[in-house]
Amino acid sequence: MSFKTLRERPVWSWCLYDWANSAFATTVMAGFFPIFLKQYWSAGTDPTESTFQLGMANAVAGLIVAAMAPVLGAIADRGGRRKKFLMLFTVLGVLMTAGLALVGKGDWPMAIALFTMGTVGFTAGVVFYDALIMDVTDRRRWDFVSGAGYAYGYLGGGILFAVNVWMTLQPQVFGLADAAEAVKVSFVMVAIWWAIFAIPLFLFVEERPAPRPMGLLQATREGWAQFLQTFRHVRELRVVFLFLLAYWFYIDGVNTVIKMAVDYGLSLGFESSDLIVALLLVQFVGFPAALAFGYLGEKWGSKKGIYLGIGVYTAVTVWAFYLDTVIEFYMMAVAIGLVQGGVQSLSRSYYARLIPADKSAEFFGFYGMLGKFATIIGPFLMGWVGVLTGSPRYAILSIAVLFVIGVVLLMKVDESEAPAYTAADR
Repeated sequence: MSFKTLRERPVWSWCLYDWANSAFATTVMAGFFPIFLKQYWSAGTDPTESTFQLGMANAVAGLIVAAMAPVLGAIADRGGRRKKFLMLFTVLGVLMTAGLALVGKGDWPMAIALFTMGTVGFTAGVVFYDALIMDVTDRRRWDFVSGAGYAYGYLGGGILFAVNVWMTLQPQVFGLADAAEAVKVSFVMVAIWWAIFAIPLFLFVEERPAPRPMGLLQATREGWAQFLQTFRHVRELRVVFLFLLAYWFYIDGVNTVIKMAVDYGLSLGFESSDLIVALLLVQFVGFPAALAFGYLGEKWGSKKGIYLGIGVYTAVTVWAFYLDTVIEFYMMAVAIGLVQGGVQSLSRSYYARLIPADKSAEFFGFYGMLGKFATIIGPFLMGWVGVLTGSPRYAILSIAVLFVIGVVLLMKVDESEAPAYTAADR
């Protein structure tokens, strides 16, 4: 029974890291930072200016991680330092998140700087966290364990986010002066949550040793050389190249829906409180759904599960075109919650099956790099279509194109071409 796997100490320790860092993704990235930036740190400025500030912060963080990920992955593989790099970026993310509580009203440059570096800590750390899945369980259970990680993340991030929302709505219950103080305390809580629940991974996940252990400087030099070699290797491994190309398109669509859904709801005239409720729905629906998708991946196959998730996302973009009421927005949030974690987790475990086992962090570096670059086409497409048509509805509908292209490319991926593939791995 797959659920027995979660009792294994390395597995639940690894999953708890997703529980830990998802607090940053929910409370900070998706929830409070964008709103607090407009209403507190950039108070009095034009709303479009704060939107530009937030967009630039996300873009800069994404570019930093995208540039670092492949080289850091190669260094980690060569030096056997996946956990050390994960700890480094975890500390960075925790400190920057806590620092947000100290930023005064109107000081948006400092807020943006801390948020950018916190996002770097969060996203760069995920490169090494993803790669460690190969060290916590065997190949046949990757789908389930990957799904369990996302499920833990949805539940952990959702629980803390719910408490933080309650704090902002009723600050006096918690002995706080106002909502602004509640938000600042929430940033500190995220930092503490992230730090505490990351500990089990560092204690109980045993990283397999590098084939040739070496010092950091030597690993860095060879890491750069390995990066160039890996790029050539990816191009030569047709199955990996095709999957990464497909992933780039469909995950861009997923990321665009995640990041633009709240903005789309605001453009339709919905209240910000309604949108926060929708975010909470995604979190709590996503918890059992991610577990179910992991089990589905084991029984049905990772690729078919990805197809299912992309199909639902495509339907959601069409549905969003006709969306009129808050109730429909909630229903759309539930639909997204049912497949969001599934698409992400099965993509991770499916990719793990396609790459050379001894170069996991290196290849996951490429995977992470594409994930960070996969937030460019969708927002640009939405912006361009929105300006051209004058309608946010046509803008959201245009995202369906990315899902269609992703599916067409994914259909060309034949896992039997993967290194060390056997029929038993299907």
